[in-house]
This record gives sequence, structure tokens and C-alpha cells, in this order.
Amino acid sequence: MLRWTSLRLRLVVVFALVSLTAATSASAIAYWLNRDAVLTRTQNAALNDFRESLERSVGSLPVQPRCDRLQDAAGRLADTTQHYEVVLIGEQRDGTRCAAQSDPGLFTLAAVPDSLRAAVNKKRPADEGDGLPYHLYWQRVTLDGDPYLVGGTRVIGGGPTGYMLKSLASERDDLNSLAWSLGIATALALVGSALLAQAAASTVLRPVQRLGEAARRLGEGKLDTRLRVSGTDELADLARTFNKTAESLEERVEDLSSREAASRRFVADMSHELRTPLTAITAVTEVLEDEADNLDEMISPAVHLVVTETRRLNNLVENLMEVTRFDAGTARLVLDDVDVADMVTACVDARAWLDAVELDAERGIVARLDPRRLDVILANLIGNAIKHGGSPVRVSVRTVDDGSPAGELVVEIRDHGPGIPEDVLPHVFDRFYKASASRPRSEGSGLGLSIALENAHIHGGRITAANWRAEEAREAGAAGEPGANDGGCRTGGAMFTLRLPMDASPLASGANGENRREER
Repeated sequence: MLRWTSLRLRLVVVFALVSLTAATSASAIAYWLNRDAVLTRTQNAALNDFRESLERSVGSLPVQPRCDRLQDAAGRLADTTQHYEVVLIGEQRDGTRCAAQSDPGLFTLAAVPDSLRAAVNKKRPADEGDGLPYHLYWQRVTLDGDPYLVGGTRVIGGGPTGYMLKSLASERDDLNSLAWSLGIATALALVGSALLAQAAASTVLRPVQRLGEAARRLGEGKLDTRLRVSGTDELADLARTFNKTAESLEERVEDLSSREAASRRFVADMSHELRTPLTAITAVTEVLEDEADNLDEMISPAVHLVVTETRRLNNLVENLMEVTRFDAGTARLVLDDVDVADMVTACVDARAWLDAVELDAERGIVARLDPRRLDVILANLIGNAIKHGGSPVRVSVRTVDDGSPAGELVVEIRDHGPGIPEDVLPHVFDRFYKASASRPRSEGSGLGLSIALENAHIHGGRITAANWRAEEAREAGAAGEPGANDGGCRTGGAMFTLRLPMDASPLASGANGENRREER
């Protein structure tokens, strides 16, 4: 179906409007020219015949004819091929006026307009025009809904005044038929122009539609999409340009893909190769840490520094390997039924964060998720809140109905620190992103939140970061929560919201199936 904003419809409308304007203009001009020609021919023929008949019939009458002779003259005047009716006005010898009518029931002196009678009876000066005192005048009138031609003149040299009435009904019918014919021709021209516009639009838009479809396929990642080029017009040049662009893009993407794959392999291989020496170094540092108290005071700080940096390097390698698994699409879900409240408690307890975390969760909220990946998400989000926010960190767990059969799990991690700057919020989940460029080195690797987000995505969930609203901070202050803002002058801290499906089984089966196909 045509859309109201489609180019095809606009082309058809423009063609139709141009054709309608041209056809209407031509029809109107043709109608008015024919109307003028028909009426002029009819009235000239009738008026000339009336003048000649009046001269022949009335010329033989006396200056003051009797009324019966005037009546006979009116009958002879009306008996012509022009089929008009006549009224003769004359003055008898006794001074009375006589009005002789060819058809008293159809045409009387009362039907003659006053303006026409005044013009007929007005004597013109001898030095004006052709010097004749009286002329033949005419006027078109409508009587009882029908058009008529009324003409009148006075016999020069004395004699009666004659008026004629000719019906123009046949001319009106002919002109109406002509108008209908022109209207039908205009409608046919409009339909024809619409069909021609449709054909022209199809010819012009078919290559454009193919180009749009090819562009969509190219946008979907089908970089081998090409257009068939035919002709030498502008559309053919456009198709050639598209093919060249697609070819260049395909080469560029292949180059970038190969570079990215090589980079991933390098990171994965490097991380894998580092694990073996790191395992030995970690074992040595654990021994050194146990003996740190027995070492010399000058050596003990160095030992603690080595132990700390070794643990940091070990975490970085593990994070890099996890990131490469996500990039390669080999990450899998191993699902199990998890009591979310127990999971949060175990995560906090395992990392000795019990004193810094407040848990608001009812037991019995069981979700089918990957326990290890959920623990990674919670550890990163809670650890980030403890490290960069203010204590206590409040963890709230609830479920909401999102229209799915099992519902949605919502976990909110809220701290009471200074909050996240507005310019940092869009980048908190970027890899290796540091909020302060002046302090690029920290205990973290800059991958924790990114890994948490990837683990949420593989479950079909998401994580959002925001700051407390001032109203929420004031409510927290009214409730006696520590760290609430003072009067709503600043936000109450940062808040991360984790949303996961209560049952990730459909996503797990699809993701693992894809991974198995990739491995094969």
C-alpha cells in the first residue's frame, strides 16, 4: 500500500495536479470560445434577419398604421426560419398606441427590459457615430429559467418600434453537452495522467527501491550485497557508486575484523600464557606474606607491595580472559535455581563487607540464573559502591511484573557518596574508563562494571546507573538514613539498578546452541 509520505504517491499527485490543471484550463478555454462563437452566431443571425424583415414588412406600412395592419405585420415578421416572436409598437392616426404581438401568451412589451427600451427610444445626435438617429440594440435575459435574446429598434423616418424575442434554449443545451463532454475528457485525462505517473514512478523508483533494499541488507551486515547495473543514466551511476562503496566497506570491515580477531587472540593467548607464571608467583607471594612479620623492616613494605600488585595482576588477567570470552561469543550460562537474598548475603560475606552493606530483600525470591555470573555482577556493583561511594551501601531486591510469565528481578545498589558526575554517567560501563584523568592508576582495572554489564546482557538483562534524586535524598533524611543530603542541595549518592529475567532458560539454550555451533 502507498504511504501518504511516499515518493510514488507524491509523483502521482503532482502528475495528476499538472494534468488536471492543464486539462481544466484547456477545457475552460475551449468552452468559452465555443460559447462565444455559438451565441454570437445565433444572435447575429437572428438580429440581422429581424432587421431585414422589419425593413421589408414595415416599409410598406403608413407612418401611422392601423392596429390590425400592425398585427398582420407582426405575424409576418415572426414567420421566419429564426423562430422568434415579435412585438410592434405604433401610434395610430387618432393618437392612441397599439402593441401588436405575434404570440401574446409568450412575448409582451412587459418582457422587454426597461434599459433596452430606453436605449431603443433614445435619439442619437446626427454628429455622433454613423449619423443615424436610431440603432438596433439587444440584450440576453432569463425568463422562467430559460435564456432568451431580446432585440429592438425603431424604424428610421417614422414608423413603429419593433422588439423580437428568441429562445436560446437549444444553444444552452448544446453548450451543456459540450461542457459534459469536456468534463469527461478532463476526467479521462486525469485518469490517464495518473496511470502514466504510476508507470513513470515505477520506472524511476524501482532502482531506488532496489538501492534502499540493498542499503538495508548492507546495514544488516551482508557486506557482499551488490546492485545490478544497467544503463548509463544517473541511477546507473548511483548503483555503480553504491557497489564501489559496498566493496570498499567490505574490504575495510574484513581488514578490521581480521585485526580485531588477531587482537583478541593475542589478548587471550597472552592472558593464558600469563596464568602459569602468575600461579607460581602467587604461591611465592603467599609464602612471603605469611613470613612478612619475620622479615626485616626495610624488606616488609616491599613484600606487601609485591603481594598487592600480584593479586591485582592476577585479577586483571582473569578479567581480560573473561572479556575475550564475551568478545568471542563463547561465554555460556550454567543455570540453577538461586535464592537471590541468600546469594547477596553469600557474596557480601565472602568478601567481608557485612559491616558496610544493608540488605533489604525477602527470602524466597528464587530465580533461575547463572550463580557464578550473578555473583560477579553483585561483587562488582557492591564493591564499586563501597570503594567509590559512602557507607552504608543499601542493596534492595524485589520482583516486578514486566509481562513475561516469570516476571523480572530488580536489584538496586545504592550508596551515600557524592554521586556520579553527569559527564561520567554515560561512560561508567566503558572498559578501562577512569573518572579522573589525573589519577589513572587505582586498585581496580576499569573492567569490573563492563564485565558486570556483559554478564547482565548474557542473561537478557541490563544495568543502569543514576544518582539519587533530591526528593529521594530528603525522604532518606526524614527516615533517618545516614548520608542523606542536607536540604536537597545535592544528590544522595549513586544508584545502580540491575534488571534480570526471573528465568533465563530460553536465553541460555539459544546462547549455548550458538556457542556450540561456533565451536564446531
